[in-house]
Amino acid sequence: MKKSISILLMGLLSTTAVTAFAADQAVPFPEGYRNWLHAKSMLIQPGHALENPFQGLHHVYANKQAEAGLKTGKYADGSVLVFDLLQYQEKDKTIQEGERKLVGVMLKDAKKFAATGGWGFEGFAGNSKTERLVKDGGTSCFACHASEQKTDYVFSQYRP
Repeated sequence: MKKSISILLMGLLSTTAVTAFAADQAVPFPEGYRNWLHAKSMLIQPGHALENPFQGLHHVYANKQAEAGLKTGKYADGSVLVFDLLQYQEKDKTIQEGERKLVGVMLKDAKKFAATGGWGFEGFAGNSKTERLVKDGGTSCFACHASEQKTDYVFSQYRP
């Protein structure tokens, strides 16, 4: 009986440690991001290499720390970049926003996310602030961003 209780407690402690680690590594939803600097917009159309899953209209936002990083090319811990990915419709010779597909987030923390260039990556499905899309700790996101090492793994550039 004592042995089975010890095994059960060890299992619970291990699960708690894993959960705490995962929570510690979690990138939070970026509340209020639409009030941040709007850095750029971009449309990915069918036929683009990133069509699946990123076809749509992207709006990129930067918090104050990331705004400074866009200008200098060096991002301080606490920098957050968001891409708001929306479906789009062509109507009356215009391209208009449709439903939100996801909110992608990059959070700079050089120590916490050292394995992915100092950036934590997350995607939130549709309009959800809790449904997370990144299942591999951001390694697949970083694999794409690795080509941008010269700009601290950020694709967007400052546009005055």
